[in-house]
Amino acid sequence: MSVLIVYAHPEPSSFTGALKDTAVRVLTQAGHDVEVSDLYGEQFNPVAGRHDFTTVANPQRFHYQAEQAHASASHGFSAELAREQRRVEHSSAVILVFPLWWGGVPAILKGWFERVLAYGFAYEDGMRYETGFFRGRGGLMGAVTGGTRERFSEGGAYGTIAQVLWPTQHCMIEYLGLDTPEPFVAYAAPRVSPRQREEYLRQWADRVLHCAGTAARQLPEPLRAKAGTSATTWSS
Repeated sequence: MSVLIVYAHPEPSSFTGALKDTAVRVLTQAGHDVEVSDLYGEQFNPVAGRHDFTTVANPQRFHYQAEQAHASASHGFSAELAREQRRVEHSSAVILVFPLWWGGVPAILKGWFERVLAYGFAYEDGMRYETGFFRGRGGLMGAVTGGTRERFSEGGAYGTIAQVLWPTQHCMIEYLGLDTPEPFVAYAAPRVSPRQREEYLRQWADRVLHCAGTAARQLPEPLRAKAGTSATTWSS
């Protein structure tokens, strides 16, 4: 199966980078085709605008969703967005790997969602959640925090991790129809011991393989055919 990893961190030696590298390694060893959208490495532009399109629906007034719908119907997305949409379209599972910054995903990853997962391509009226375009495909979040598990607990300073990640989990990933298990979270990665970081990577490898395997079993047959085409010291 084909797996897309959307990776959002500017430092390759970060623990977020280690999660990405581990996912690539174990998925490749298991026989899956893996593609990485390295948002910082590829200098993805997170800012939406008319530059997203080679077509124009309304030259007088810029309505982003209307322009997305027009571009979807007329193959009018910019080369950068067309590339990312091909990556999404050809995948049987999408894995997001990111640090938790200011209570959410990095801006570059939010911008990837806003620009790439466009109206007409990734959703339409009546085509969301259980009727979403990408139902049957897998989705998984791998998040790295600087804060401890206790801070992301009931009564903790930040609230539960489920509360913090709800906008991403429910209003972004599940919105597309992706089958999304509980997010994987590496808590306080810069602060824990090397042994704990190694344990995080082992647990992450299991979660990644399970996500890809589940997607392979659940993907509807037409989509299945299409989709076939060491721990030292880290920042988060």
